[in-house]
Amino acid sequence: MTDKNLRLEGIYPQRQKEFFMQRVKLPAGIISADQALKVAQLAGRYARGVAHLTTRGSIELHWLTEGDLPVVAAQLAQVGLYNRGACGGAVRGVICGSLSAAGAPTLEALVRKIHRHFTGNPRFEKLPKKFKIGVEADTSSKRHLIQDLAFVPAPSDDGRPRYDVYAAGGLGREPVPGFLLAPGVVEEAVLPLIERVLVEYEANTPPPKRLKFLVGQIGQEEFRRRVLGEALAELPTSAPTLTGSLLPVPAADEDRLEARVFAGELSADGLAALAEIAGRFCGGMLMVTGNQTVVMHLVEGSGREEALKALSEAGFANESAAERVVFRVCPGSHECIMGLAATRDVAAAVVAELGEEALKLTWAISGCPNCCAQPQLAQAGIVASRLVSDQAGRAPRFDLYRAGAGAFAEPEQQGLNLTELLAAVKKI
Repeated sequence: MTDKNLRLEGIYPQRQKEFFMQRVKLPAGIISADQALKVAQLAGRYARGVAHLTTRGSIELHWLTEGDLPVVAAQLAQVGLYNRGACGGAVRGVICGSLSAAGAPTLEALVRKIHRHFTGNPRFEKLPKKFKIGVEADTSSKRHLIQDLAFVPAPSDDGRPRYDVYAAGGLGREPVPGFLLAPGVVEEAVLPLIERVLVEYEANTPPPKRLKFLVGQIGQEEFRRRVLGEALAELPTSAPTLTGSLLPVPAADEDRLEARVFAGELSADGLAALAEIAGRFCGGMLMVTGNQTVVMHLVEGSGREEALKALSEAGFANESAAERVVFRVCPGSHECIMGLAATRDVAAAVVAELGEEALKLTWAISGCPNCCAQPQLAQAGIVASRLVSDQAGRAPRFDLYRAGAGAFAEPEQQGLNLTELLAAVKKI
């Protein structure tokens, strides 16, 4: 297989030669207890006992050999986990960070509808670059601003579900907030609208550019004219389904269990324990969040105290500073070819310097300017921006971002070495 074909199967070569990463694509981050247990078994056998939780609600298995890849893919398929389009020029996993909000079942159903339509769809597997879609309950997280297409529920006068559609957002080296493409689009027109955008994107964008490049070239109004110039066909209204929501809907915040996982590095044993807890108390369903945690919703009548005790006994007491702080961390130079810094080590050093007030902030660190950890959406973000030569050899320099009034956090200090970075965060 060529590298391009491997990427369509959710596989990237790792920084270390002869090893690969397999990404497991989860719609809205949802995974069943049986599926989680299978991933835990595979992580224990092939991935050095660790499953990495991503900032888009997926799971990655690192340290796989070429010979492991077909075996792992077959084992994942046995429990209904398919990874087509998890990497490469295709529609990536559809995210939703709002599955504890009111109306979550409607959001979840839309996510799975989009996921089913585009996963493995050969019409949309030769895109110039990755294409990211998100569905959110509201705009408070700002995650709708970093997607190629994002859908946020809008007011409706006729009782039909409607969505405000945002387009052409993205982070990376040139962060651009998404713009409002169309207000109040009915749900039956969502899939046709996505298809129309994808056709326009593929036909008029040079690889490896994202949708934001095309919009930057032709302008928002021209892009809007091209994709909305003719009336959108609407698909027939879907009949209600018994599986409209796979997750139990929490009646209150206390019905929501969260296992904090520092740097997204979840042990195989830890994942297996969470699967067991989900089976006992949470309807057999788990959710990987964009903050690299695992969330479960208690089934009505389940014993909350007993569930919390089981969570604590499994090693998820959420007591240490590293467990309490929200700190998104990409793999960095630990495994990623693009990584400029050992992000897990830097993040641990940063946490050790944080006071109580700083621990209440959201943090993120990216090991390169691609910004996979979404540092511009954190209250305090760190980006390894470049390598420089000093007496110790080649060493990373860091930019420190702080959230302000703009759509994204902006760099407050740039070009810091590690000592300077730690001194800066200690003052926060």
